[in-house]
Amino acid sequence: MKKLVIVESPSKSKTIKQYLGNDYNVLSSKGHIRDLAIAGTGGLGLDIENDFAPRYDIIQDKEKIVKELQKAANKADAVYLATDPDREGEAISWHLEQVLDADDKPMHRVIFNEVTKDAVVKAFEEPRGIDHGLVSSQETRRILDRIIGFKLSKLLQNKIKSKSAGRVQSAALKILVEREKAIEAFKPEEYWKVKAIFDAFEAELATINKKKAKLPDQETTDALLKTLTKSFTVDNVVTRNRKRKPKPPFTTSSLQQEASNKLNFSGQKTMLIAQKLYEGVELKDETVGLITYTRTDSTRMSQSFIAPAKDAIKALYGDAYVGSGKRAVSSKKLQDAHEAVRPTHPKYTPEQVKPFLNREEFKLYKMIYARTMAALMKSAAFTSVTVDLANANTIFKAHAQTLTFDGYLKAYKDYESFENKDLPALEVGKQLDAKSINPSQHFTQPPARFTEAKLIKEMEELGIGRPSTYSQTVTTLKARKYIDVQEKKFIPTEQGKLTIEKLDAYFSGIINVDYTAHMENVLDEIANQKRNQSKVIASFYHDFMPLVEKANQEMEKAPPKLTGEACPQCGKPMVYRESRYGTFEACSGYPECKYIKNNDKPKAKPKSTGVTCPKCNKGTIVERVAKKGKNKGNVFYACDNFPKCRHIMHGRPIGEPCPQCEKPLVEDEKGTIMCDDQQGCGFIKT
Repeated sequence: MKKLVIVESPSKSKTIKQYLGNDYNVLSSKGHIRDLAIAGTGGLGLDIENDFAPRYDIIQDKEKIVKELQKAANKADAVYLATDPDREGEAISWHLEQVLDADDKPMHRVIFNEVTKDAVVKAFEEPRGIDHGLVSSQETRRILDRIIGFKLSKLLQNKIKSKSAGRVQSAALKILVEREKAIEAFKPEEYWKVKAIFDAFEAELATINKKKAKLPDQETTDALLKTLTKSFTVDNVVTRNRKRKPKPPFTTSSLQQEASNKLNFSGQKTMLIAQKLYEGVELKDETVGLITYTRTDSTRMSQSFIAPAKDAIKALYGDAYVGSGKRAVSSKKLQDAHEAVRPTHPKYTPEQVKPFLNREEFKLYKMIYARTMAALMKSAAFTSVTVDLANANTIFKAHAQTLTFDGYLKAYKDYESFENKDLPALEVGKQLDAKSINPSQHFTQPPARFTEAKLIKEMEELGIGRPSTYSQTVTTLKARKYIDVQEKKFIPTEQGKLTIEKLDAYFSGIINVDYTAHMENVLDEIANQKRNQSKVIASFYHDFMPLVEKANQEMEKAPPKLTGEACPQCGKPMVYRESRYGTFEACSGYPECKYIKNNDKPKAKPKSTGVTCPKCNKGTIVERVAKKGKNKGNVFYACDNFPKCRHIMHGRPIGEPCPQCEKPLVEDEKGTIMCDDQQGCGFIKT
């Protein structure tokens, strides 16, 4: 008889199997096996009258996997639940415990922060039970998101044709809309700068009559220029020694930000690649997880890693580069549940593992490795010089800085640079003649739009969502067409603005940054068993539902868009309408007038998704509409190489690989992201 081990991912199961030996049977649940049922009041899957008790159903296409796991559990001596070390992983283990019910056999929970032999073996030597505080917190999050998502999404779909709303996604969208309002309301103000150009350097006007220089217009600037000569006197020289500290190792958020800025990766792409590096990579003679767990808001590193890492820094760069490794905690929101995202061991250098990684995996791993090593190195040191140059009643300033010790930049130079800027040797009292004194006109700039990296940083600082939700939130906003992306900047669409306008009108107390951050704190308190789950849900439900009822009664439906033509039958305006077959033009007087314009347009070609068919690798997946049968009118996605290839996907391909099997990820009509291979892989993103 063997011991059964269950993990989420097939690739993770393959990696840890080699560490545990033949006494262990390692299987994968392929993600979540249960979710809230679509039953009960409002399809919420909750027993409202019984303390909002949730009802769960096995996820579609997971029945076969569950039966296989139950069969294996009944044959095993003991069951070990080794899902990911976070709230979601704890919830998956709890669902497995509930479903398996393996004849009262021992069932253990094991957690490890890295998929390495030492970490896995140690975890199995120290098993524990299910942490029901973490499970309750995750369950509360899922229930609140179900209530908000179902009720608000249905309301917005009916009233203004918006596809969805959510506790986190709508708060993030509100941030973007508010920024766009500030940009639209911004009125630029004129100001001028004045520079003195010398043979070897430039100096900029800093003060007038010992006050900060302010030149609002050309007239003021011209008046000042008349008082100046080309002769300047060195009034002061200040030399300082400065240090630049290395940044801490990556958290989930900072990893996504840096990958966006330096590698041009989306948040979702970063996390998919990072998950693969965590779960295990097949090297020459072993399969090993190259980085620690990817969902964390901690910058802590264990001494078991720091010691060999310092030895590696010493061997590579010398004693002078080894730092203390001690870092102050800088975030009040820090949970410190796991270590930072770091390499599992410094011996796995980027150069050593490069032959076993694809191009993008290597780029991300190299950056993680460099950031981690840099965090354990000494600060960079430089000398800065500031020179004050007097002219009439003004002071012009010139600055320079020179790197004197590269420190951590030795390891992180590919991602952070330092530019030396020199000044000639200048002594107080020395006279200098400028080649020219140049004025220039400028205007104040509106607030910058958010990039993905800046939005993630803003969400983290405001306490909106958790590390695992940042990339999915951005993906959802794009998929719902609430934002456009231009030159990496997020611009709310008219539909996105309308969505926030309506949510502000009726749900301003719930869909806002402060409330969303407050709920994250409440979820933390539930995890720590300081709050009662059912009371939190009941309080929210009884506050929220009257708002939904009020909005249903009072929110006006958005009028259909006019075509600019009159109905040829009754003279009323023609409008654009939507059906399962697409957009068409019809009389606004329906149902009294049922005129529909026949555009006699040539048959449109199927809309291409740009994704190569995963079955034949020749055709392209296109969007089609079923013309007959019980699914008539429904949109589906299939290969355009029909009839040679008859492959049909489970939803719209999103252009990203499955983190478990690397087959395409798709999004179904409910917005669920899943692997296209539901019979084989079965991955579903929650």
